[in-house]
Amino acid sequence: MTKKHAKPSLQEVVEAEGHLIDSHIMGQIFDTVVEYHGRFEVEHFHIGKTNADPSRLRLRVEAPDSADLEKMLGQLLGLGCSPVDGKDAEFKRVERDRCAPEDFYSTTNHRTLVRRGREWHVVENQRMDALVVWQDGKPWARRLRDVKAGDEVVTGMRGIRVIPESKERDRLAFAFMANGISSERQVETAVRQTAAMVRHTVEAGQRVVLVAGPLVVHTGGAKPLASMIRKGYVGALLAGNALGVHDAEAAMIGTSLGVRLSDGRQDEHGHRNHMRAINLIYHCGSIAGAVEKGKLKQGILYECVTNHVPFVLAGSLRDDGPLPDTITDMNAAQDAYAVQLQGAGLVLCLGSMLHSIATGNMLPGWVKTVCVDINPAVATKLSDRGTGQALGVVTDVGMFLELLDKNLTGGK
Repeated sequence: MTKKHAKPSLQEVVEAEGHLIDSHIMGQIFDTVVEYHGRFEVEHFHIGKTNADPSRLRLRVEAPDSADLEKMLGQLLGLGCSPVDGKDAEFKRVERDRCAPEDFYSTTNHRTLVRRGREWHVVENQRMDALVVWQDGKPWARRLRDVKAGDEVVTGMRGIRVIPESKERDRLAFAFMANGISSERQVETAVRQTAAMVRHTVEAGQRVVLVAGPLVVHTGGAKPLASMIRKGYVGALLAGNALGVHDAEAAMIGTSLGVRLSDGRQDEHGHRNHMRAINLIYHCGSIAGAVEKGKLKQGILYECVTNHVPFVLAGSLRDDGPLPDTITDMNAAQDAYAVQLQGAGLVLCLGSMLHSIATGNMLPGWVKTVCVDINPAVATKLSDRGTGQALGVVTDVGMFLELLDKNLTGGK
């Protein structure tokens, strides 16, 4: 009777460094190994002695076959675990525009380093769902549609190091959102903490970028948002055609979706008011033209124009008009959003699920993001689609903006 030998397993040694315990990364690493039918052995673990010291982990992992090992390593890489084999990243040439090698590395929104020439290089323009292209002596995150024939693209998972964002222990610790997304928190606390973030971002010389939906106008948030723009707290505004249309309707006609803002009653023939607003803008040539000709005298976009705050209106299939300023080419709209997100230190997403998710996909993980919506599913979806740094405030957008504007001006 012959003795049956156990199938040999494949092994890899990985290392991770950072705030592994208090950011709950350690547990995720262990769970990932088990999920892919593997085993792990901790070869070395050093716990940081102070709240500023990182912890260090060296882990030997095993998997029953190469497929499971590759999948496991791919997931561990996103958690900050890098193989310790000391190899440089592998690069392959792109043969055709927009056609990358099949084994290209797809980025996360976490800070990423690529090893080449035995040195680690930080990836520029970090964002999720991109490729890493070597250009001018540096690695750059680049969208698939922007990859050109001849580009050198990182492939595989060797020579790549990902640094997940860790919890902040000291400065601006947001206790009101520490346990996820909930409507059972005091809005005043969330507003006060958000106002502190806004002030800190502005004082640090970074931009506060707002992503706003038409709900801002419908819920009475146009006035406080216009006030924030006027006072210099907004560096850029990203929205869709609908925000521009209803902001113009409210500013020029006094209604929102045909409902009078003064008393909440339906205006006679109010259903056509948004079309009248679009037509008035067209007669002036643009939103800036309407301001110059005295047709647009107040509102969100009026303040953007008069205070030189850039705004981008992205179009969609359902748009009325659209406004002459609305960018109807989706690739061009994405590019315009990305330009305004450069240098952002804080992004506030206000009542706009689709534009918020789109914006989140363009952001590196270290840019703080606050999502405000009456529907808790919006903040949850934003986080589930990769923007894990997003903090959720479940409340009425108009009320939140009113309280935020008052807090920023000392209650005046």
